[in-house]
Amino acid sequence: MARRRHQEEHENHERWLVSYADFITLLFAFFVVMYSISSINDGKYKILSESLTGVFNQPDRAIKPIPIGEERPRTTEPDRSLVEEQSQGAASDTLQNIADSVREAFGDLIASDQLTVRGNELWIEIELSSSLLFSSGDALPNNAAFDIIEKIAKILAPYENPVHVEGFTDNLPIQTAQFPTNWELSTARAASIVRMLTLDGVKPSRMAAVGYGEFQPVADNATAEGRARNRRVVLVVSRNLDIRRSVSGVGSGNAQPDAALRRAGTQPAATPDAQVPQAGTVNPPSPVP
Repeated sequence: MARRRHQEEHENHERWLVSYADFITLLFAFFVVMYSISSINDGKYKILSESLTGVFNQPDRAIKPIPIGEERPRTTEPDRSLVEEQSQGAASDTLQNIADSVREAFGDLIASDQLTVRGNELWIEIELSSSLLFSSGDALPNNAAFDIIEKIAKILAPYENPVHVEGFTDNLPIQTAQFPTNWELSTARAASIVRMLTLDGVKPSRMAAVGYGEFQPVADNATAEGRARNRRVVLVVSRNLDIRRSVSGVGSGNAQPDAALRRAGTQPAATPDAQVPQAGTVNPPSPVP
């Protein structure tokens, strides 16, 4: 009887796939666990993304190192000289803008010498003849005064610069129940202009009224023309409150933009974001009488 041949068992060469599949499964589970317990730092990711963008799109940024963590400035102290220069430039531009706007609005009065605009880098002066605003010996504004002051208020309202109004008279004595002397008359006229500016939109906290009476003339009181020039109201727009106090202490006609006032004027008044006229040139300060 013939013997049966035993069939040879073939060796399975694909058994490694089982181990490989188990290894991949464990590796996937490992990364899933790692991802679940990790947290993404959005800040570092953004910095890295911007740096890579700079490398490929802006070659000049490629030389800058990639900051890790919070980037701290090397110094917290600003350049004081640069800040002061910028502040002074902005304040001077503001005063120039105001002066130019007044010149544009009152060209006819300037041509007839009834209104004058002058100033410097620390303050500007808007001088009006009292005859434009008041009757003789009175502090009650006339009809024309309301139109004039309304125009000035529209120019001053968008700014934050301090304003003080100076009243002056001639040397002719006055003695009434309302105004015993020229002191009271000049002060009342300045206060009337301040009140009108307030009603037309200028902040009251910016303003002050000062009366100098007959004691700061700009012309000879011996003539009618000189007395007419001395009867005046001056609106002084200052760079800041320190300048306003210094100028009002001696009067704008006697104040000089010396070193002390320039030091006081290093911080300009704040200017809101508003459209203002273009800057121009401001006339030299008024001469000392």
